Amino acid sequence: MTEEDFNTCEKAALAVFEHGQKLALEHGLILVDTKYEMGKDISDGTILMIDEMHTPDSSRYWLASSYEERISQGKEPENIDKEFLRLWFTGKCDPYKDEVIPDAPKELVTELSRKYISLYEMITGKDFQFEEDLGEESIADSILNSKD
Repeated sequence: MTEEDFNTCEKAALAVFEHGQKLALEHGLILVDTKYEMGKDISDGTILMIDEMHTPDSSRYWLASSYEERISQGKEPENIDKEFLRLWFTGKCDPYKDEVIPDAPKELVTELSRKYISLYEMITGKDFQFEEDLGEESIADSILNSKD
């Protein structure tokens, strides 16, 4: 990566993060941190932001309404992210070294789903709509139909 490419990436990342923080705060959230993935278009050298952006998989969010009070009491901020699940896994195994990783308990998976749905609803202002059929065939159909 050249210094010029780095500067382009840095400027873009900071601008997008600032915009994300502003939007999050408008919806009662603090965008704490995130990661961005960037690449270079080989046809013309343009730097591109790729993959997900500001999802709970790549970002941490705290509730703005309780932040000051919890910090003043020496408590962790209320969060809406997958950190609790990550901590469960690191307490049970080393996900980067162990060949076999345990399945997360159903209640933790359910809690993760609740957090993601809550975050979606807070940011979009819309109720999350559950699909009737979430089977593999439905997923495959969605992927195939998205190419049209």
